[in-house]
Amino acid sequence: MGHAATSEYTLSVTIPPGRIARASVAGGVLLLALSAVAHLALAAGQTLREVVFTEYGELSSNTELARRLLSPLVVARLEAELKRSGQRTAAHAVNLAEEKFVVYVPSQRRAGGYGLLVFVPPWEDARIPQGWAAVLDRFGVIFASAARSGNAEAVLGRREPLALLAAENIIRQYPVDADRVYIGGFSGGSRIALRLALAYPDLFRGAILNAGSDPIGTQELALPPRELLFKFQSSTRLVYLTGERDTAHAVDDQMSLRSAHQWCVFSAENYVLPRVEHEVAPAEALARALGGLLESAPPDPARLASCRTKIETELAARLQEVESLTTSGRRAEAEKLLKKIDERFGGLAAPRSVELAGKL
Repeated sequence: MGHAATSEYTLSVTIPPGRIARASVAGGVLLLALSAVAHLALAAGQTLREVVFTEYGELSSNTELARRLLSPLVVARLEAELKRSGQRTAAHAVNLAEEKFVVYVPSQRRAGGYGLLVFVPPWEDARIPQGWAAVLDRFGVIFASAARSGNAEAVLGRREPLALLAAENIIRQYPVDADRVYIGGFSGGSRIALRLALAYPDLFRGAILNAGSDPIGTQELALPPRELLFKFQSSTRLVYLTGERDTAHAVDDQMSLRSAHQWCVFSAENYVLPRVEHEVAPAEALARALGGLLESAPPDPARLASCRTKIETELAARLQEVESLTTSGRRAEAEKLLKKIDERFGGLAAPRSVELAGKL
């Protein structure tokens, strides 16, 4: 059985090592007893198609998605509505038995384990961009991407949990280096990747943003709770990849980068791809991005501390203004200002913002 990078397998079920999986290989069906070693040997240098994962994790639960990705006042409002209606939120947004993924396992891995790149596409099928496999081999990075996760799908209901479930399942099945777990995407998928990088810095150490980005700290891209924002600032690395001729998205990148710096995110690089329009980054650009994620230095502690102090001072002043407006009976003005604070500061303003909302 060969292990050339061009070989492909179609797995009807992907299960942890030590169990039995049925695999279709070159038109024939083989029943394989997979030990941990045999499982890795089988997958090395292979594209696994129609993979079905089986494991759910806490990070991809609806409760955790809401806590990390929505602003505190939005979450409080949703919880109140559910309580009034007597309904309960389902534990998870998707049924994994109905979902298919593509997984590429590189032909080699580094001493610390495999890297992992979870890719959010704008299209509906699960595939690896052309030419990327050779780069994944060179860097020892597993690639995983979900089907039915394109721009037409629900963001919070499908695209985000599918990406998280891919990461959780790959990490359980393969020896993955926690410091080389990345999220990426193209176009609309890149915008989702940025959302997940911001909300899950304890999972994703970096993001490859290919021709799609947004400013952070807005109603659409809320800041996560304080401890997660601080981790994002100190340990997450961002790489923007956009074509020279993709003018609109290049402008978006500049706005996103400016907002990142305003929120004390300094480990960010912007690569403009010469003569490239709105298209998936070529292999050499992916290699540059993966290299940049590896080589990026942590932010200067003094610069980070100064930036955080400036933000904390502004936030404290605005929350105090809401308190003063509430005390003086100017409720409508207080509500309006608190909504703006929630949209701008998100989880950084909690729990104080929720406490003030309870007084209005």
